Amino acid sequence: MRSSKAAVIFRRKTAVHAEGTRDASPFLPPLRRTAQFSCSGRQSISVSCFVRISRIVVRRNRDHEPVTLHNIDEKSRLNSNETILVLDFGSQYTQLIARRLRDQKVYSEVQPFDLSLEKIKEMAPKGIVLSGGPQSVYGENAPFCSRQIFELGIPVLGICYGMQLIAYFLGGRVEPATEREFGGAVVEVRGGILLRDTPQRQRVWASHGDKILAAPADFIHTASSANAEIAGFENTARKIYAIQFHPEVTHTEAGSQILQNFAFEICGCKGTWDLGDFRRLKVQEIKKTVGDKHVIAAVSGGVDSSVASLLVSEAIGDQLTAVFVDNGLLRKDEALQVVSRLSEGLGLHIVAVDGRRRFWDRLAGVIDPEVKRKRIGNEFIAIFEDEAKKIPNVQFLVQGTLYPDVIESVSIKGPSAVIKTHHNVGGLPEKMGLKLIEPVRELFKDEVRRLGVELGLDEEFVWRHPFPGPGLAVRILGEVTPERVEILQNADAIAIEEIRNAGLYREISQAFTVLLPVKTVGVMGDERTYENVLALRAVTTTDFMTADWFPMPYEVLKTISSRIVNEVRGVNRVVYDVSSKPPSTIEWE
Repeated sequence: MRSSKAAVIFRRKTAVHAEGTRDASPFLPPLRRTAQFSCSGRQSISVSCFVRISRIVVRRNRDHEPVTLHNIDEKSRLNSNETILVLDFGSQYTQLIARRLRDQKVYSEVQPFDLSLEKIKEMAPKGIVLSGGPQSVYGENAPFCSRQIFELGIPVLGICYGMQLIAYFLGGRVEPATEREFGGAVVEVRGGILLRDTPQRQRVWASHGDKILAAPADFIHTASSANAEIAGFENTARKIYAIQFHPEVTHTEAGSQILQNFAFEICGCKGTWDLGDFRRLKVQEIKKTVGDKHVIAAVSGGVDSSVASLLVSEAIGDQLTAVFVDNGLLRKDEALQVVSRLSEGLGLHIVAVDGRRRFWDRLAGVIDPEVKRKRIGNEFIAIFEDEAKKIPNVQFLVQGTLYPDVIESVSIKGPSAVIKTHHNVGGLPEKMGLKLIEPVRELFKDEVRRLGVELGLDEEFVWRHPFPGPGLAVRILGEVTPERVEILQNADAIAIEEIRNAGLYREISQAFTVLLPVKTVGVMGDERTYENVLALRAVTTTDFMTADWFPMPYEVLKTISSRIVNEVRGVNRVVYDVSSKPPSTIEWE
């Protein structure tokens, strides 16, 4: 049970300039707004976005009930007898395999392709999946797993590169294809256990440049496509199965059935795992890892950092202090809303830091999005380290990093290609002085939302649209200035308000506006204008690894555009983004 204690500490961070003087400016006029913040329903504090307050402490009853932990036998962690192991060979979709299996209530985890045979034997998985990957099996640095995996008697499923690797290891023939398959394709099913109960002709998602010319001896041919005569093969006696497309991607129409066949028909899993198991394991792991040390949590008010903080709070109670930083890059009026919600709604001990000037100074003149991300990440950590010094015995920092953040940033457990650095991952300095705890690092957004419901979060928390760690800095293309931040805040608030008014907010997975470094000519009140262009982005997705643009009704677009152009000074044109992921990313930077 979480602590009933709540404390809110407001701190103002001033910027130290090169000459050693401190910024004495109390606030920037464009962002000055006074609001009432109520704590415990008894005391009110008048603040101007935290700027007028140097240190105010409001505390509730510090007494709290002891944390109740579920006893878990370490040997049976997460129903390990039901685990399907996924070996990562570098596909951007690798973690989706584990996610789709978890949807079937089968626990699955991703490990590097070169995981030792001894470790695999120790894990005793019910099945092994060899993921796709960008390499060729004949490449100089091609990733190989142990050949002895095929002699363990454990069912193996090869996907894309994994299939090519099986053919290469077991005597088949693989060569570069004259016509590669990337994107949608159609396969004809010829039979086999893996593809049982799926359409004879089905749409799939392919991503390969090599093709298999000959299957290994004693393997039956199970599927074909226009550019891959051998798109599937299997050997039931050896428990080896393979397909030349991605069942884990939603674009593959029978993907769920294929993974069900592998998990239940071939591996014999029963499907008994759920997020409750994940929660109990994480609570136990956190408690064991932290011991009697203190922890600070990086919170933004979004579902990711909230769930991460609640898991840690459930494990260690008062040993956790949540740190919220107003970086000047948040949505309109968000700072006060977040602090009120976390302290009152969740009973967390909150330290609220006004660091707006520090971040704006660090971003002055910066255009490159990677530089933005890294400077913001470094500044966050610097502030956290400052706060950590004020709390005795702090050794850990909690972050709400999700797997989509990781997969687009670094190779967490395999050679996946880096797409961009994320604030919570690659932007961190190598030496930060604190150890990281990332309790939801291997979960997808929909899993985190379901876990949030289990933890008692309300609808507003759970269904809030994602917001990037670097905030509006990566939605302002070009240089970030206080004036441009205010323009985007006001425009974004209008767009979200109208989307809610139209009853579309829950239908859309993520919606936001982007301020472009482009000005266009317009006419307002019979006068010529030359002002900014704003882009509106809205997508639907279940996992944020792939996404489709949302077909926004014309009347809603018309209302949003009209209000923004008329109400937001500095914008005279609104455009709508109709790009899907891939090839585009959801965020513009």
